Amino acid sequence: MSDAEIGVGPWEGPWPDDPRFDPELLGHGDRRNVVDRYRYWTMEAIVADLDARRHDFHVAIENWQHDFNIGSIVRTANAFAAREVHIVGKRRWNRRGAMVTDRYQHVRHHDGVEDLARWAHDAGLPLIAVDNLPGSVPLETTELPRACVLVFGQEGPGITEAMRAASDRTVSIAQFGSTRSINAGAAAAIAMHAWIRQHAVTRSA
Repeated sequence: MSDAEIGVGPWEGPWPDDPRFDPELLGHGDRRNVVDRYRYWTMEAIVADLDARRHDFHVAIENWQHDFNIGSIVRTANAFAAREVHIVGKRRWNRRGAMVTDRYQHVRHHDGVEDLARWAHDAGLPLIAVDNLPGSVPLETTELPRACVLVFGQEGPGITEAMRAASDRTVSIAQFGSTRSINAGAAAAIAMHAWIRQHAVTRSA
């Protein structure tokens, strides 16, 4: 599909008298990857609307090796309306997989595990690490807290020892094949959707 076929063209008919609409988008069309309810809206209006209905879970990602999965995790967090995404470690992260959804998703940086743990403690949010480690409990039978931080490690090494020690609980995703682990981005999507199934009220897009 070409860029010209994505989204909608210029607004037809009288322009809406609504400050949420962007005159430039109304005049030239809206080719962004947004749901229909946000067509022609300014980015600021979209973020404000999302802020009014974001969910109570946060997502934290360790970023020590510039993991390419981080972008896709941010994109999934946006799709499930996570409250915030927390990048732990290196400030720079691979945004390619985010597909510009980071423009609409609040992203906070923490220098290290201690910084995240301190912030979560002050906010009254338990850290729930997601990794297939000895002593972890099955995600499938775990009641996730409504307000929490779902924590993910990097592709390959997974959650660091420091992060696991700082976490209130570690949950694992059931696997039945030959592979030792699943992709970090896929694991994050599964865990976020588990929270959604337990706590979110179904809404139309």
